[in-house]
Amino acid sequence: MTLSMAAQSTHSSTGSLVAETLGKRVSLPDHELTILDDVSFTIGAGEAVAIVGASGSGKSTLLSLLAGLDVPTAGAVSLDGQVLSTLDEDGRAKIRGEKVGFVFQSFQLLPALTALENVMLPLELRGDRDAETPARAILERVGLGERLEHYPRQLSGGEQQRVALARAFVAQPALLFADEPTGNLDTATGTAIVDLLFELNAHHGTTLVLVTHDERLAARCGRILRLVAGRLVA
Repeated sequence: MTLSMAAQSTHSSTGSLVAETLGKRVSLPDHELTILDDVSFTIGAGEAVAIVGASGSGKSTLLSLLAGLDVPTAGAVSLDGQVLSTLDEDGRAKIRGEKVGFVFQSFQLLPALTALENVMLPLELRGDRDAETPARAILERVGLGERLEHYPRQLSGGEQQRVALARAFVAQPALLFADEPTGNLDTATGTAIVDLLFELNAHHGTTLVLVTHDERLAARCGRILRLVAGRLVA
């Protein structure tokens, strides 16, 4: 059974994403800059899809639109049938809180919180009564059971990214966005983090959208979407 098939059996109706004729333009003093133009695709529940392209090709902008962090100038993004641009900022934030996890190149951990507290945070924000038990369990799973009370500054880059992975998966999101998750790590550590990412992805049946310029990393996904100058190429 492939990773995506295994995942689909777990999350048959959640985490599907549709981009329809997406466009993003920005007004500059002397002209209008087109960042994305006429981008359309569908990502099924449980799929692992890589978005690749050179720097400046529009990858990060596309990720922001897919996650509802920004709204398109043209077209629409639907998550599980809900058109994100029809919601206000609070509505989009609510959907992200319920369905979406993020892993970034820069870890994005809160320095004043311990590893355990960083991982508990999404559950606490969601209003879960017991945030600590699942947070401890997933930190054990990523090999940080001995580092629960350590602050980010006391952890290596690889350990910080493991905390970030644990935080992303602890709320069992239907959809996970990973933006250059190995960009700040050495090759060996990056490989270990990617192995862990795909292992967690398979275990939870999460739809994975991975933004990367690393072709080897992209090849581990079931499908690759390639951006050139803001347009998808076959």
